[in-house]
Amino acid sequence: MRNSLGPLLRRGMVGVFSLASLWAPGGPAAAAPAMPTTSTTWPTSTSSTASAPSPAPAAEAESLAFTQRYRALQHGGIVRAANSSITCRRPVERSAVSCPAAREGRAAANDDNDDFEMFYIDVDNDPNTYNSSRAEVRPPAGARVSYARLYWGGNLRVGEQKPPKDNGRVLIAEPGGQYKEVLADTVVGHRVAHGADAFQASADVTPLVRSSGAGAYTVAQVNVAMGHSAAGAWGGWTLMVAYEKESEPLRHLAMWDGFDPLGAGGDRTVRLPGMKFPKSAEGRAGLVAYNGDRGRTGGSLTLSAGGLTTLLANGANPRDDVLNSTISEPGRTAPGRTPAYPNTLGYDSDVFELDKGLRHGGDRLDFRLVSPRDTAWAGALFVAVDAKR
Repeated sequence: MRNSLGPLLRRGMVGVFSLASLWAPGGPAAAAPAMPTTSTTWPTSTSSTASAPSPAPAAEAESLAFTQRYRALQHGGIVRAANSSITCRRPVERSAVSCPAAREGRAAANDDNDDFEMFYIDVDNDPNTYNSSRAEVRPPAGARVSYARLYWGGNLRVGEQKPPKDNGRVLIAEPGGQYKEVLADTVVGHRVAHGADAFQASADVTPLVRSSGAGAYTVAQVNVAMGHSAAGAWGGWTLMVAYEKESEPLRHLAMWDGFDPLGAGGDRTVRLPGMKFPKSAEGRAGLVAYNGDRGRTGGSLTLSAGGLTTLLANGANPRDDVLNSTISEPGRTAPGRTPAYPNTLGYDSDVFELDKGLRHGGDRLDFRLVSPRDTAWAGALFVAVDAKR
């Protein structure tokens, strides 16, 4: 794939959030977030070897409140594609397992990102990109894309220190297309804490996904550092897509994002009022998080709704190890990833069925995220829940 920057997505949006308590106003219409915007733009280039001047970086903040990004009441749902941007190259100690065993999730221990020297994933055969990965997004046939948002983030300080000026910039290529530059349109979350130099950014890519549709999207140049440190190297991206299709149930659709560390053993609750759902409703929730380690039990995501409290899990995420470096969907791993490592070594983008927790009906959803022993960084949350049966 050639690294032609092509037309810019000049209104790309960058979202960051803290997984703190949230009051989300209700309403049936799709809503754009009320977040401060930046005016940065990026020069275009039609040459695969041209070097564009560096633009001014987007504004950054150490902490950003968890904020509603999108909301709609419509027939449809939310799908997502995701992948990691970095993986292990070799263990740093003889006692550690091999990288292939760790990536495949075959190791019972010593398979955390801080046990390895980490190196970039790069699938595009393009000498102008140093990291790239690919994943499929699959809205159903006949659906219309209502909103699409790309999230990316990682750790800037490992064996090397990456410059934060590049946090708000990433490249994306639609199925069969060339790279396009995407920029932050709101404040980027960026904080040095617990040995890590962590960030998350996001962008509104609705026009691109609406015109390109289903297929494999490639994301490159995520600003993540390689090497080895006690904090570990980690990073990746998630593309969330809300769609409308009349043959599907009427649903509450919503996305939230922010940025803040979730300390070891700490927890946060996200309260989502104004989402009335009937008894025996069906629904899904998706979570993006960073620096989760497989086998560090204690990480959980709990739903409280209609008087019921339910620990969420799926085939790749035990109830007591949700932050376990996986990209998954209910009952199976996420389809169409390149590479498709079961253990992402520090990046989580997981989707959970909510049905058991919705059987009493109600008008509010509360999500409680508990971190395991290591510090985690929560990035985004989506929910799609039946409004009628």
